[in-house]
Amino acid sequence: MDQTVARPRVRVISIVRHPVYALFLPVPIICFVGALITDLSYLNSGGNLLWVNFSSWLITAGLVFGAIAGLFILIDVIRGIRGPGVLGLLLLIAAWVVELINSFVHARDGWTAVSGPGLLLSIVGAALVLIAGWLWRSAVQVRP
Repeated sequence: MDQTVARPRVRVISIVRHPVYALFLPVPIICFVGALITDLSYLNSGGNLLWVNFSSWLITAGLVFGAIAGLFILIDVIRGIRGPGVLGLLLLIAAWVVELINSFVHARDGWTAVSGPGLLLSIVGAALVLIAGWLWRSAVQVRP
């Protein structure tokens, strides 16, 4: 007799059996991690301001798509996702707030935007969004 425990079927907002949050959630993950990489590139380039501009644009794109993904995830949580999904949503919100503050820091003078608080915020935001994406993926198992 098979002793595997079946996970309860969870209905998430989907288009052709593909969850909508999965269309948007990778974008802030890539953008926030990319902003961290461009911040590190700025520090290693000797102060080339092009990298700060890249970081600002990546953070902005991550904030826009993170808000969209967060909205769909919030709807899914309201509809019944529990456990790691709720923690993933909270971490995504925390990453979004950290990166919003980071966008204000990056909007300052280019020479001081990355040193100190800008780099620290990029590290924290990237870590939070990576953990949130991992938790949310593990919380939802979509079956056809």
